Amino acid sequence: MSSVSLPHRTQRFYRLAASSFFFIHGIVFSSWASRIPDVKSALSLSDAQLGGVLFLIPAGQLSAMMLSGWLVNRFGSRKMLTIASVIYPLALVLLGFVTTKFQLMAALFFFGITSNLSNISVNTQGVGVEKLYNRSIMASFHGMWSLAGVVGGLLGAWMAAHSISTQEHFLMTFFVCLVILLSMYASMLPRDRKIKVGDVRQKTFVKPSLYIALLGIMAFCSMSCEGTMYDWSSVYFMQVVHPADNLIRAGYIACMTAMTIGRFSADFFATRFGSSQVIKGSGVILFIGFVLSVVFPSFYTAVAGFFLVGLGFSSIVPLCYSLAGKTTRMPPSMAVATVSTIGFFGFLFTPPLIGFISQASNMRVAFFIMACAGLSVSFVAAKAKAR
Repeated sequence: MSSVSLPHRTQRFYRLAASSFFFIHGIVFSSWASRIPDVKSALSLSDAQLGGVLFLIPAGQLSAMMLSGWLVNRFGSRKMLTIASVIYPLALVLLGFVTTKFQLMAALFFFGITSNLSNISVNTQGVGVEKLYNRSIMASFHGMWSLAGVVGGLLGAWMAAHSISTQEHFLMTFFVCLVILLSMYASMLPRDRKIKVGDVRQKTFVKPSLYIALLGIMAFCSMSCEGTMYDWSSVYFMQVVHPADNLIRAGYIACMTAMTIGRFSADFFATRFGSSQVIKGSGVILFIGFVLSVVFPSFYTAVAGFFLVGLGFSSIVPLCYSLAGKTTRMPPSMAVATVSTIGFFGFLFTPPLIGFISQASNMRVAFFIMACAGLSVSFVAAKAKAR
């Protein structure tokens, strides 16, 4: 943190504000995700066409990774998060008014860019607030994102059931985000943590160290498992577990519930046992969860397995961001952006890879490979701790 004294506010004000902006980030994304079927129907898109246009969200996010890190480093997370908290919900509103496939493609790419700016700036704020506490609180911030995901999903389902249009839904979400921004702006952390590299203060670009690369690899493995759950958990239940139609999403719900619980409890364990130990344990839990659902693919064991998977990946990425933000080799925003960039390839490439592996063999083989990816987190965490 800068040597200049901060305005007189308690730590709780800063923490509440940061949590609120994580909630904004989550509610915007979940509002969009909950109305994808309505947009698909309105534009008469096939499954293949929808899959193709949805790829533009991660493409936009990935294209803006390092730019977002530079902007936050140059202008500060407070200013960039304020901007992102307006344009990210505004990008959501634009999605509600698209009338052609090409408009949707352009809007989704912009949505991905604004999402990434929000992600980097809010995590940089989180790193700064965590520094005030001198203990782990980052996972609880990501817990607010997960909670917003649940709330947004439920609200989206309710609005769709009551024939509330996507335009009205997204506009309401936009105004809710503006109210949160106006309410919490004064309590935002005013300055980010500054570093010194030799005699040069706050370098803009610094070559990532092996330690940062290892954090990125752990984030990659975790996001691979997370993306697999988002895109394939219901398909796994349908093709492998064969429950009743109304129970196909039971594994996904169990996973998301466990992720929320895990993120709100991870800080306690990280403070007590250390972030490295929690990450290593999380990798083992990921492995056990996947193996349980693969070896015993009955309904209750698969639900229990997916619950463990959600619990396993819940804290890995937040703790990796937290550790990256504490490095003295790079500005926090650039360190978080680097780890996020490496990790994000897990979201981008693993879900399609699961489809190819399943086509070549079967879904259980694909999920066992993800079990091995989860376990590798534990080994990489040991290497990172040694650094």
